[in-house]
Amino acid sequence: MKKVTNQTKGRIVSAAWKLFYQYGYSNTTIDDIVELSRTSKGSFYHYFDSKDDLLGSLSYLFDEKYEELAETMDPGLSPIEKLILMNRELFLMIENTVSVSMLSQLFGSQLTTKGEKHLLDPDRTYYKLLRQIAVEGQQQKLFREDLSINDITKAYALFERAMMYDWCISSGNYSLCQYSEKMLPLFLDGLTA
Repeated sequence: MKKVTNQTKGRIVSAAWKLFYQYGYSNTTIDDIVELSRTSKGSFYHYFDSKDDLLGSLSYLFDEKYEELAETMDPGLSPIEKLILMNRELFLMIENTVSVSMLSQLFGSQLTTKGEKHLLDPDRTYYKLLRQIAVEGQQQKLFREDLSINDITKAYALFERAMMYDWCISSGNYSLCQYSEKMLPLFLDGLTA
């Protein structure tokens, strides 16, 4: 039952973000989302109180990408190669499916929300995958021993959020993927032994 529930919510979230990207947040209605997701208004309101609640759901969409990556990632890649792949895939997805204004609204909603901060939820697939890679890197003595698994995970997530935030405040006037290709190796050098 939980899988069906997650699929329904996932269809709603995917449809919403597709419409937000194509038509803009303001021009997308709940009816549009329900129609594209092939669900019902009842299902929509079961998961979300309003269209605004969907702003925090972008992390859910990101996690779908990470679940897909976790299943298809070559286990022979080094932990560093896995982090680079995760970063490239996320930033390609953002550049191709998430507008700068929508990502900006996500960051804004996370700053003002009193409830759950979706981007920081340690139970997200993103953090589970990062922790797994950090453990692997520590076991291979690839990452510095003076850094805990939590330190490595938090620092990497902070790096990615900083890159996305800078891209937003720069109005997306550069390629997030290309810039990260230059900056991520410099950041990762600080984590390696």
